[in-house]
Amino acid sequence: MQFMLPLDIPPLPKPIAYTDNILLTGSCFTEHIADRLQQSKFRVLSNPHGILFNPLSVASSLDGYLDGKLYQQEDLFNLNELWNSWDHHTRFSNTDAAAALTGINASQAEAADFITKADWVIITLGSAFQYYLKETGKPVANNHRAPAQWFEKKLLITEEIIIALGNTIQRLFDINPFVQIMMTISPVRHIRDGVIDNNRSKARLLEAVHTLCAQFEKAYYFPAYELVIDVLRDHRFFDIDLVHPNFAATSYVWEQFVKSCIAPPAQEAMQHVQEIVTARSHRTRFPDTAAHKKFKESYAGKTKALMEKHPFLDLGKELQYFT
Repeated sequence: MQFMLPLDIPPLPKPIAYTDNILLTGSCFTEHIADRLQQSKFRVLSNPHGILFNPLSVASSLDGYLDGKLYQQEDLFNLNELWNSWDHHTRFSNTDAAAALTGINASQAEAADFITKADWVIITLGSAFQYYLKETGKPVANNHRAPAQWFEKKLLITEEIIIALGNTIQRLFDINPFVQIMMTISPVRHIRDGVIDNNRSKARLLEAVHTLCAQFEKAYYFPAYELVIDVLRDHRFFDIDLVHPNFAATSYVWEQFVKSCIAPPAQEAMQHVQEIVTARSHRTRFPDTAAHKKFKESYAGKTKALMEKHPFLDLGKELQYFT
């Protein structure tokens, strides 16, 4: 008997290799993939603006990297004893305005440099709902727990999404003609919008993304949304909030990502990297025993051998621990 819908994911024409630079941006699901890539020692820059949910904020952030944009103190506002940016996640907020600005601009500068040499930009969209400040009409990426009456909420139409992201992607190809784009939709349901409006939102994102992938030759779609919503399709694959995919679900999506998006030689190396990273995380109660010293010597040898075979792997911290 067949208990799951089959989903054929075509392999990428030029899959991700260990030597690739990978910029990831978008919703919290982006961070699940970024964390797994980082654990496997890929070259990753994840969410330089922090988590972004809507396509206009994603497009604006990428435009800022392409422009080399730096923020000024007048771009910040004070709320709840914190200095915040309407364009950034709360992880950049700080009680000190100068410290907040320093963190934001350090991330901006790193992303501006990285995007020009990126081999992949992976975009995960979460919601087609956009919030605007009523006072100025400015679109915001994060509400920072400001009063609801400060904002106007709007469900973007599909054409708005296509135009905003399309213009940004074209600019990216103009500046970095060798980059490839991967687009995906977060399977996290935005239940605060209501089930019906969440589905309307996801539908607009899906249509926009597929239009963009048809428009640009080097833009591809990875079906993370369908893998969770249509293939797994069971509340046991969600956290207790029934909204966020749990560890089993994200692990399944990661497995499918590796199969269809990672180059076979890199997949082979990943297995050895994972063994070493897992060994590095091992904590013993008796570090002075001969058995533990032998364990570390063994993995020091394995780490050196893997680094010699794959010089591009950064296993310096692991080697330092074992030696």
